Amino acid sequence: MSHKSFSNTSCAFFPCHRVEDNTGFNCMFCYCPLYAMGTACGGKFAILPGGVKDCSPCDLPHRGEQGWEYVVKRLGRGK
Repeated sequence: MSHKSFSNTSCAFFPCHRVEDNTGFNCMFCYCPLYAMGTACGGKFAILPGGVKDCSPCDLPHRGEQGWEYVVKRLGRGK
């Protein structure tokens, strides 16, 4: 297991996003740290009536180690 990715297949919500193949699905960011960036997160989202950000169409942070790399880079901590 990498420090950048793990899959919690015993979670009742696994996988939490619709994907074609959940092999390598990364649960590291169960709650996305990019949510607070609002529309600048870079992910696929919708703004619902009332202004709530709906990230259910986004799987960026769940793409294995690449998801980890993406989040870290967006937070300004990556290379």
